[in-house]
Amino acid sequence: MPRFSVIIPCFKVQGFLRECLDSVLDQSYRDIEVIAVDDCSPDGCGAILDEYAARDERVRVLHLEENVGLGRARNAGMPHATGDYLFFLDSDDTLTPGALRAMTDRLAETGDPDVLVFDYARTYWWGGTRRNVLARVLAEAGDGTFTAAEHPEILDLLMVVWNKVYRRDFVEREGFTFPPGYYEDTPWTFPVMFSAGRIATLDRICLNYRQRRQGNILSTTSRKHFDIHQQYERVFAYLDARPELARWRPFLHAKMGEHCLDILAKPDRLPPSDKAEFFRRTAEMFRARRPEGAQVPAGLRVLEHGYAAYQLRRQTGRAGRELGRRAQRARGAVAGRLGRVRTAVHTRRPLDPDLVVYSAFSHRGVLGDPAAVYRKAQEIAPRLRGVWVVRDEEYAADTALLPPGTDHVVLGSSRYRRVTERATYFVNNVNWPGAVAKRPGSVHIHTHQGTPLKYMGADLLDKPGARLGLDVPQMLRRADRWDYSLVANRYSELVWERAYPCHFTSLRTGSPRNDVLVGARPEDGAGFRHRHGIPDDHRVVLYAPTRRDYRRGGHVERIDPARLAADLGDGHTLVVRLHPSLATGPARGMGLAELHRRGVVVDATDEPHVEEVMLASDLLITDYSALMFDYANLDRPILIHADDWGAYAASRGAYFDITAEAPGHVARSYRELAWLLASGAWRDEEAARLRSAFRDRFCEFDDGRAAERVVRTLMLGEPMPTPVPVPRRRPAPADRDLLTSS
Repeated sequence: MPRFSVIIPCFKVQGFLRECLDSVLDQSYRDIEVIAVDDCSPDGCGAILDEYAARDERVRVLHLEENVGLGRARNAGMPHATGDYLFFLDSDDTLTPGALRAMTDRLAETGDPDVLVFDYARTYWWGGTRRNVLARVLAEAGDGTFTAAEHPEILDLLMVVWNKVYRRDFVEREGFTFPPGYYEDTPWTFPVMFSAGRIATLDRICLNYRQRRQGNILSTTSRKHFDIHQQYERVFAYLDARPELARWRPFLHAKMGEHCLDILAKPDRLPPSDKAEFFRRTAEMFRARRPEGAQVPAGLRVLEHGYAAYQLRRQTGRAGRELGRRAQRARGAVAGRLGRVRTAVHTRRPLDPDLVVYSAFSHRGVLGDPAAVYRKAQEIAPRLRGVWVVRDEEYAADTALLPPGTDHVVLGSSRYRRVTERATYFVNNVNWPGAVAKRPGSVHIHTHQGTPLKYMGADLLDKPGARLGLDVPQMLRRADRWDYSLVANRYSELVWERAYPCHFTSLRTGSPRNDVLVGARPEDGAGFRHRHGIPDDHRVVLYAPTRRDYRRGGHVERIDPARLAADLGDGHTLVVRLHPSLATGPARGMGLAELHRRGVVVDATDEPHVEEVMLASDLLITDYSALMFDYANLDRPILIHADDWGAYAASRGAYFDITAEAPGHVARSYRELAWLLASGAWRDEEAARLRSAFRDRFCEFDDGRAAERVVRTLMLGEPMPTPVPVPRRRPAPADRDLLTSS
């Protein structure tokens, strides 16, 4: 008996069908059967299905003699299913790699619930990907099982059939089937979710939901949308026959009204001549099915007042929104004039010689090089008043990003404008907004975000893919405000002066944020280990991949974290830190978040202070991340995984070949990487020699006093001290050496 019966109805999808089937049959988890239903498709679907069945015994094809529609095609496949769980997959969608393995692991973990709800991502015809905006509901459901009554937020998710798997004996016991019609998912999903005694969630993107250029069948203009009323009547009838589910009637009543009004509001769903009739039928059903004593939500009261009232509300709403937009534009124009007057007044006042304004990573908080300079200024120059710019109050409330008591202003606020108009010193690792004027006498200190490997600034003009959405001329105009550019090595000095052809002075200070790495002690990083429950005797491997410019969205999974964690074995912890630009996209939903929840890996992407992550680790595995230049200060082993170096360098551009001048051994495939780890070569004499040469070149001015050098030289006016070389070889203690040689 297979674990999953994957039922795939097919009708006029020959262009997408192979991709769908391959995504299922190529899964690493193979205990499945595929029941493909050819719904009398007039194109080549039937022949494609027969071809797959001929070469894979897990595929069974049913050829229907007439077209019956999506719901009844699914019904046709169910009697042939023998798996523990039913999975209804639409034939133009695809599974993500590792999806079935993640599902079966979660089912085992939760003791085979009735329903497992997983996450999905919308994939667009133009190449974009967007994760389900309510993915948090899956994470908030917890590790165990629940009923819909215990976690009703689960019903806020898209009520479709394909983002769940269903225990077959539960489906058969309850007699669930799909009715004919346009909205066949509605009378399946609501009864299933209302009745399920044990529901579990999987916070992982398991399915790519294809968004066709011309939309799906439900986005076409047709009277078939009237089917929605009959489908909700079926759900109400289901509740009527089961008194134990009566509590769901108010919920279903409101959901029905919302769903129907949503269809009515869409301009491309109903012919204009049919809208009044659709409203009337909806209102009749809404009145007939209203539970006794139920309160009608404000947004649905229009159903009690007729179609004319609905039209008036819509027209009033549109008019109100237009008036609001006009008022906002007028307020903006007035504010702009007042702002220019205020700025003219304030810029006549002298600069405050003790006021320093800081920002990092587009106003995220006290982070990076600016944070190191700020802390050193507090220590050795307390007369200097530091004020941090934060993006909004949400960042201001995060104590990990903005320690309590830190003076701060919110971007765009009146105090922000007053501070930036009077400050003498500006410290940032990205460019300040264009509205920040460079006053004579002010000092702008740009720290950058590390040593560059990939092309930056003006060098991106020859790389149209890498500068997509980036206004290079505007970037250079903002860089014209820099007075000083901090560098950690002479290589960076040359790169920045080429990439940013502006009138600044390069200052050989070293990277302030690396001061803690240069002076690292064996016990540093213990706080990170403790927060994430990493045993003291574990050897920590940090995997830090960067984004790719040759893939829309930037995420390309070059290494399977679950496989790497398994290959490292007992006594090791794999820590994964994605590039910050991928932190809020679908990358983590492709499995990383779930692996973190299960304790397979530690996801450190959200750790605000990357220095702590580096200090807690014993080995860095990366591809082309600039993190390697900082990590070299620790004198701990580094492995480069460069299986797509050619594509990366061609699309982004690189200042040198990292595979020829690497900080350690280079792997061109996962097999080579695994051998380097297992054989002990990662820490041999050649690895040490490569690391030493790399450190000498790229950590040239990092001596642990960079922040002090910035404060004393640029803020206190003292002579520029020369960086003093310090002993750098600080290998991890013997009991934390990484892998034992095989």
